[in-house]
Amino acid sequence: MPTRPVPEKSLTPLAHGALNHCFGCGLDNPSGLRLKFLVDPDGRIVCPLRLARRFAGPPGHAHGGIIATLLDEAMSKANRARGVVAMTRHMEVNYLRPVPLGQPFTLTARHIEAHGRRHHCEAEITDASGHILATGKAVFVAVDPDHLSRNRA
Repeated sequence: MPTRPVPEKSLTPLAHGALNHCFGCGLDNPSGLRLKFLVDPDGRIVCPLRLARRFAGPPGHAHGGIIATLLDEAMSKANRARGVVAMTRHMEVNYLRPVPLGQPFTLTARHIEAHGRRHHCEAEITDASGHILATGKAVFVAVDPDHLSRNRA
């Protein structure tokens, strides 16, 4: 069953302090996805996008690793929107339909619950008609941002 699209006028940009070279959202990574995330009124992360041919897997469609990366990145931002810096501990991906290259689709994610340092999130990719193409669930473990800064390469 198709999901309902989010009206763009109700979205606000997510200020998340992106690492400049992050493959998912870093603007200084010429090989990366350069994703821009928004937040809807319910706190859900939204990222409208199209994938370029360089992310191909099967002819005309996205590589499964890129699909997993998109879901992981969106769920990470669901944590960031809550002020939580966390790293992926475990992730499940369900590939439901091929994700076409060059076509518009929407990546969404939300924080489900937290138990101590463990944060549970879910995400999905939907096409322009609202059909779900892929879903993901993950457990993230909160980390000290200062610890990450001290250990940069």
